[in-house]
Amino acid sequence: MNIIVANASHFIYADIICDTIAESAKVRGTGIAKRTPDYIKKKVENGNAVIALDGENFAGFCYIEIWGHGKYVANSGLIVHPNYRAQGLAKKIKARIFKLSQDKFPKAKIFGITTGLPVMKINYELGYKPVTFSELTDDPEFWKGCKTCKNFDVLTRTNQKMCLCTGMLYDPDPEGNKNLKKISGNAFSRLKSIKQQLFLKKDKNE
Repeated sequence: MNIIVANASHFIYADIICDTIAESAKVRGTGIAKRTPDYIKKKVENGNAVIALDGENFAGFCYIEIWGHGKYVANSGLIVHPNYRAQGLAKKIKARIFKLSQDKFPKAKIFGITTGLPVMKINYELGYKPVTFSELTDDPEFWKGCKTCKNFDVLTRTNQKMCLCTGMLYDPDPEGNKNLKKISGNAFSRLKSIKQQLFLKKDKNE
């Protein structure tokens, strides 16, 4: 398995990347921001993506998004093809995109929002901490990206204070990391309970 920084020669995988992301969201029954092949190509063209290949077969992908004029970056669109799941590949891709983010944006805070417990665990092992949404970027363009998610109404009802996703943040500045408004264990448990109730409420309404 080869996990490398993607380049223009990998444009041919843009469609399968988008299709795999969309299918994964359907299987999990969770909301996800839609990606287009052109959007994926732009990330690849800028050197802000990594791809996992088994020979010429697509195995996985992840890319970097830049927010707040470079003060924040997000590792987004993590996906592993069904043929390569349950092999620890997601963790390896995450570690590679995390390293690329640190190399290209050494002073930026790295964050992500996710509903997936496996991704939360990987993030935690990389040094991310669960935080309130107020600790994430306030760049309106980032939150606009959530409009295509089926749970966007939850985000708007709570004035962007919370959603079904959990926010996680890595701060490269040790002093800044000390001052993060981290979610305590008890608060995190309460948050998961609230999110479960929101899931149930949405299921009843759909």
